[in-house]
Amino acid sequence: MTETQLVSEQEWLDLAVSTAAENVAAGGGPFGALVVKAGQVIATGVNQVTRTLDPTAHAEVVAIRAACRRLDTFKLDGCLLVSSCEPCPLCLSAALWARMDRVIYAADRHDAAAAGFDDRAFYDVLAAPREQWPLTVEHFGDDRATLPFKQWIAAPTRIEY
Repeated sequence: MTETQLVSEQEWLDLAVSTAAENVAAGGGPFGALVVKAGQVIATGVNQVTRTLDPTAHAEVVAIRAACRRLDTFKLDGCLLVSSCEPCPLCLSAALWARMDRVIYAADRHDAAAAGFDDRAFYDVLAAPREQWPLTVEHFGDDRATLPFKQWIAAPTRIEY
C-alpha cells in the first residue's frame, strides 16, 4: 500500500467506514481499520474472520499486523488506530500490546449489537468474576510453571516488549 496523506481525523474515519462498506460488498464483515503514523495512513485492514476462518482476523488486528510488517517492528508507538466501529476487547488489547498512542472510531458497540455483533457481551464477561464466565479458566501452576520466565529474565538476547 502506498502512503496516503489525509488532513483530518474525520477523513480517516470516513476512509475506515468506506473500507468497511467495500468489504461488505465483497462478501466480508462490516468492519474496517487504518493505522496512521505522522499523518500518513500506513496500513489498512478489513474483517477477514469468515474469509480466513480465523476468529482473530478482525479489521483492527489485520491493520495492526500489516502496520507492524510495514514498519518492521512490533511496537506501534506514535500510531493512531482508526476503526469503523468501537474496537472489541480483542482489538483493544491488540492496540494496547502494540503500544499504540490512541484509538478513534465511528460506530459504537451499541450500533454493532443492533447489526448482530454484540461485543457488549464480551465487555460484560470481562467485567464479571471469572466464576461467572461462560468459559472455564483454571490455574494449574506447579514448580515448573515459572521456568520459562526465569529463562527469559536470564536470556541475554531477549527483546523487551
